[in-house]
Amino acid sequence: MGLIVQKFGGSSVANADKIRNVARIITETYRRGHNVVAVLSAQGDTTDDLIAKAAEINPRASKREMDMLLSTGEQISCSLCAMAIEAMGYPVVSLTGWQAGIRTNSTYSNARVKRILPERVLAELDKRSIVIVTGFQGINKYDDITTLGRGGSDTSAVALAAALQADLCQIYTDVDGVYTADPRHVTGAQKLDEITYDEMLELASLGAQVLHNRSVEMAKRYSVNLEVLSSFSGQPGTKVKEVTKNMEKVYISGVAKDSDIARVAVIGLPDEPGIAFKVFSALGKEKINVDIILQSIGRHGTKDISFTVKHEDMDRAKELLEERKEAFRFDHIDVVDTVAKVSIVGAGMVNNSGVASRMFEALYGAGININMISTSEIKISVLVAKKDADRAVQAIHDRFFNQYGNNGN
Repeated sequence: MGLIVQKFGGSSVANADKIRNVARIITETYRRGHNVVAVLSAQGDTTDDLIAKAAEINPRASKREMDMLLSTGEQISCSLCAMAIEAMGYPVVSLTGWQAGIRTNSTYSNARVKRILPERVLAELDKRSIVIVTGFQGINKYDDITTLGRGGSDTSAVALAAALQADLCQIYTDVDGVYTADPRHVTGAQKLDEITYDEMLELASLGAQVLHNRSVEMAKRYSVNLEVLSSFSGQPGTKVKEVTKNMEKVYISGVAKDSDIARVAVIGLPDEPGIAFKVFSALGKEKINVDIILQSIGRHGTKDISFTVKHEDMDRAKELLEERKEAFRFDHIDVVDTVAKVSIVGAGMVNNSGVASRMFEALYGAGININMISTSEIKISVLVAKKDADRAVQAIHDRFFNQYGNNGN
């Protein structure tokens, strides 16, 4: 008998029939002799509906009050699921994040888990009860409810699995695993049997929406065994682990796209030591994350620095730099939001030459221009026009997965 943490996303609990299906999956796991802790998201579009209700009352509501409101969505789905399991005759209890001992910092709307006090959950498991926990939320040192931000239920599940030393953490969603690309948009996308933590973390950070990057980072840190699978198909999913059997056989594991970005170019900066530090220090102090960076060769005493940020940070980044124009002594700022980032990820790239050239060959063959390039040991990202992003992903995927042996080589 082991302990399994199961997480179900909003699409898995969207209506009464789907909640009954989730209850069936949970109770089947319980009948096999396992202890079960299930973490649930809010139903379907509930969170968006609550945000809309708040906007009707106060478009500038504080983040604390928004967390108070948004946390109710998960409570609804958890209590309904517990009722479904009760109707099936099994012992069950639903708990809010704070009842389950999830303690966070005080960053409302994007809190971080600091620790978990699992005594209540363990006590319920000792009674052989199924435990249903609200995802996406915890409580801070002021006893205020906090929410964990986008993808927060994934993080809740992995954090509980780590604290409870669970044997497995299953992330149930509306797709049956991790694919080489988004199967809804890329012809020939293939499901992976397994993927490394590092590869999954890169894909999650680069736009793949199967798992949130914070949850993968936590799973790697605490060696949590992860599996991504469908709550509808009943088929085996994708294992996320430290080392995979095919790590050295396959060059890349996936292609990802992120259209939610903008390119900022600071033109005519002084070509002198410390200027890059000043630019990125100013952005960092305002919690603006920068991704791809390109610095031109200095000419006539000046240079240009281009970088990408999330679309939501675009205006603020420009404003911050414009405020410092006199101090930084640049000529002007150019901002473009009609770009997208397309990336390939693979642990096997580090020991295999020519991967980048094949990616660039695919883009050349599709007539797609590259604006910027960024590389690491297991990732290559390029910036292309947003209108070309889907074609770029398809062309790269065809080059690596469909043209030569369907194996990422």
